[in-house]
Amino acid sequence: MPFINSVMIRPFLLAAALLSATSLRAADADGPSRTFTGADLFGLEMASDPRIAPDGKRIAYVRRTNDIMRDRARPTIWLVDAATGAQTPLVAETDASSPRWSPDGTRIAYIASPGSGTPQLFVLWLGTGRSAQITALPGTPTSIEWSPDGTRIAYTVNIDEDAPTLGKAPKKPDGAQWAKPLETITAVTYRADGEGYLTPGFSHVFVVSADGGAPRQLTFGRFHDNGPLSWTPDGRQVLFSAVRRPDWEIESADSEVFAVDTTSAALTQLTKREGPDDEPAVSPDGRLIAYVGYDDKRLGYQNRTLYVMNRDGTNPRALTAALDRSVEQPVWARDSRALYVSYEDRAEKKVARVGLDGRITTVATGLAGGQLDRPYTGGDFSVARDGTVALTTAGPLRPADLGVARGGRAVRLTRLNEDLLAAKALAEPVKLPVTAPDGRAVDAWLMLPPGAAPDAKLPLILEIHGGPFAAYGPYFSTDDQLYAAAGYAVLYVNPRGSTSYGAEFANLIHHKYPGDDYADLMAAVDAAIAAGRVDPNNLFVTGGSGGGALTAWIVGKTTRFKAAATQKPVIDWASFALTADNPSFFARYWFGAMPWEDPQAYWARSPLSLVGNVKTPTLVVVGSEDYRTPVSEAEQYYSALKLRGVDTAFVKVPGASHGGIAARPSQSAAKASAILAWFDKYRGR
Repeated sequence: MPFINSVMIRPFLLAAALLSATSLRAADADGPSRTFTGADLFGLEMASDPRIAPDGKRIAYVRRTNDIMRDRARPTIWLVDAATGAQTPLVAETDASSPRWSPDGTRIAYIASPGSGTPQLFVLWLGTGRSAQITALPGTPTSIEWSPDGTRIAYTVNIDEDAPTLGKAPKKPDGAQWAKPLETITAVTYRADGEGYLTPGFSHVFVVSADGGAPRQLTFGRFHDNGPLSWTPDGRQVLFSAVRRPDWEIESADSEVFAVDTTSAALTQLTKREGPDDEPAVSPDGRLIAYVGYDDKRLGYQNRTLYVMNRDGTNPRALTAALDRSVEQPVWARDSRALYVSYEDRAEKKVARVGLDGRITTVATGLAGGQLDRPYTGGDFSVARDGTVALTTAGPLRPADLGVARGGRAVRLTRLNEDLLAAKALAEPVKLPVTAPDGRAVDAWLMLPPGAAPDAKLPLILEIHGGPFAAYGPYFSTDDQLYAAAGYAVLYVNPRGSTSYGAEFANLIHHKYPGDDYADLMAAVDAAIAAGRVDPNNLFVTGGSGGGALTAWIVGKTTRFKAAATQKPVIDWASFALTADNPSFFARYWFGAMPWEDPQAYWARSPLSLVGNVKTPTLVVVGSEDYRTPVSEAEQYYSALKLRGVDTAFVKVPGASHGGIAARPSQSAAKASAILAWFDKYRGR
């Protein structure tokens, strides 16, 4: 064990040293650096969760600022004039999130931490600028939603239960210092990435007076009742989604829409089919309920379709079945004749108005935001009563800002990173035409180092997205900017399996991933070389999650890369399926059989099956609290490479989850620096 620990520590110390050196170069004797550095991550800000007032005149949004003293993003709530862009801090003295306007626009509910305690529900009166704490719960309220008359707020919160026990320990003598008691687990899903081992209990719907008082529980039972929530216009019911069937732990994707009576707590099930039905939204006139879902065919990827049904659950009908894109966040127009939804189309997120006749009209484009480290698609929106859309928007050279769209024209209201990034030489992604071996067009982008000589042959990093059902786009990415600043060209690709290109394209990897997506990635590398700027003898590859699995797959298939860095990978699909944080999903949807039912299918798609071919020096990176692709996946690959004599090192990011491996700015910068140090070791050989 001491040997493994020393191997794990050395690359991380090297990364920290490089980060410190980079930070010092940022302000040398000649003035501030024009190069984007790891230290710059602390200066970045990002807009999220824009919430426009009912009258469309003001927007509350969450402004995330990286705090160098606490080494994490700090969320605060700001108010912006939708016409002028003038900003006012609304809740800036404490971490705050989830702003939600009251129906009359005079108050904003939000979630904040009262001192060092658990985050709670607050309401701020805009006329006075005073706020009051509304709840004092053992857990954090989520999915907050105002009642139509503004007198009550519904929310969900987890209600803890006693942990199960087996047997009994001997009686402990007074004053004795014994080991902690045994932990007994009986749940199918007993841990979650980003949360760790779960406290026994269930989430339920509550309602509380907007002026404060005792909350009232509306739903009960050994089920999880989930938001978002939606009130009926008369205030008599709250709608939510849940899997309320005896085998809910196994059939975790079969959610239905329910309505709970706010007086009697009587429960009514409104949908009933095999497949998820989520995000219920009641029309302003109370006649219809919108929701999203699909008929479950057990495919790896399935589009989420917008449906409407009568208030009592009858006459369900699809509105976006012909769109061939997955939609989310339905919001009713004021006249109850249409809805607004967002969807991703060819690596761009859009907002569309969908009429009850199925007619679809795009009302806003350019949504982006959600992550800083890699260029994933994303973004949030909300809609005022007059149809004005508030949104987060970004481009290739800036993280997400706040924007507003009226009549199809979007205007950026904030420039959160202008002071920092305007002085930096940044790499801009350029679309690269790629044709796969089977003739399919594949989207890819190539970034060249700032200031690279026109005739220079550049080392190339192929950077692969995770998911695998996700997509990159021409958006700002700290990882890619740091790679480019170090002199590397960066190539990223949306191979088959990526979302936003239709269900058929996504399901080309159904039950065969990794597979033909490998050929798409290699075709993109060949296209980058053919463009004339890349040194074919200086190729490197990295990626996280699904991209980590593909990185390990690639070095088992080819020796054309000088070095690799597989981040938070899946290495053995059988061990992953039984140790990941959603064991009821992956085997059933991604393989169609359990590992013991078809072990060869699992092995044939596992990068571990190819480890005997690997000659490429490969760095292995993982968060120490990753419960999606557990640490054991990375550990077994590192051990296998060591036993084979392949040059390798193991970097653990302390305290980091799968989704939060880049959440702490220092660790995000150090991780990128460790990967660059690994690649630099082999660059030019």
